[in-house]
Amino acid sequence: MPAPRCRRCPLAAALRRPRTSEPLCRRCFLQAFEDEAFQTPSPGSSVAIAASGGKDSSVLAHLLARLNGRLGGGAGEGRGVASGGRGYRFLLLSVDEGIAGYREAALGAVRGARGGLPLLLLSHRQLFGWSVDELGAAGLARGGSRCTFCGVFRRQALERGARALGVDWIATGHNADDIAETLLMNLLRGDVARLRRAASEATRKPPGATTVPRLKPLRHCYEKEIVLYAHYQGLTYVSTECLYAPHAFRGHPRGLLKELEATRSSSVAALGHSSRALAVASQVASKGLGACGRCGFASSQGLCKACVLLAALEKGRPKVGLGKRGEPSPGPGCR
Repeated sequence: MPAPRCRRCPLAAALRRPRTSEPLCRRCFLQAFEDEAFQTPSPGSSVAIAASGGKDSSVLAHLLARLNGRLGGGAGEGRGVASGGRGYRFLLLSVDEGIAGYREAALGAVRGARGGLPLLLLSHRQLFGWSVDELGAAGLARGGSRCTFCGVFRRQALERGARALGVDWIATGHNADDIAETLLMNLLRGDVARLRRAASEATRKPPGATTVPRLKPLRHCYEKEIVLYAHYQGLTYVSTECLYAPHAFRGHPRGLLKELEATRSSSVAALGHSSRALAVASQVASKGLGACGRCGFASSQGLCKACVLLAALEKGRPKVGLGKRGEPSPGPGCR
């Protein structure tokens, strides 16, 4: 039986898109993927790419470099601003959470594929005084709770790094599956206030922003298609899963999403589109962002989540106090 023809050209199809089951040749798939993925701020912006060494951030960096080439900017040279200001200035920003046997290989992949792009590497140990492994060794975090510390610290580490680099945007590799999982996770938790915030799709820096805005160019790209794109482009990445991931709550909505996708392939995209149209009542809407009373970073409460967690660590291990007794003075993560 002959192979089906590509839906967009006379060539034989090389695959069926997981998202639409559309038969496409390799060239047409790559073109369709790139056209759908690009979601960028105005040309001339400086962008810190959150580089983890995994498939998502590797594809993200590759796509942004190709976009820069289309605009006439330098690709992979660390400058990225074309004459006339139409290109972008890209930098890599990586975070070492302190997970032995996992993060070393991923950071090695980042360094190996960075080209000429500047790289800023920060660590949880450096910023907050704790690595993820040390949390477990001290008996202060078990199972999925370790992921809570890791996620909160990583988000603030990216913010700190972006401010240090002086960039306009942080680009992350969140894909369509991630967006759908987050929606399901917030629904299962009853965390209505986070639903719209997690689904935001900004392409302009909001006026008076207190944080470096995030950009998600892959938010409409299926995880399976990201893997296919990386394969066809010959990109190098690390696919090892974090050893603490099986204990995280996110695994439950992820399993549910896989079952939904097996029944209906459009479920991932449908959840992502639905999240942007949700109406949240004013009485449960997210509070405005102010400054944390301890570290000065953005927070909707008196203290940001990172400082709340650091205070909990301080109580659990008094000898590693963050300041004098009774004083909420800045500690290792709040300077």
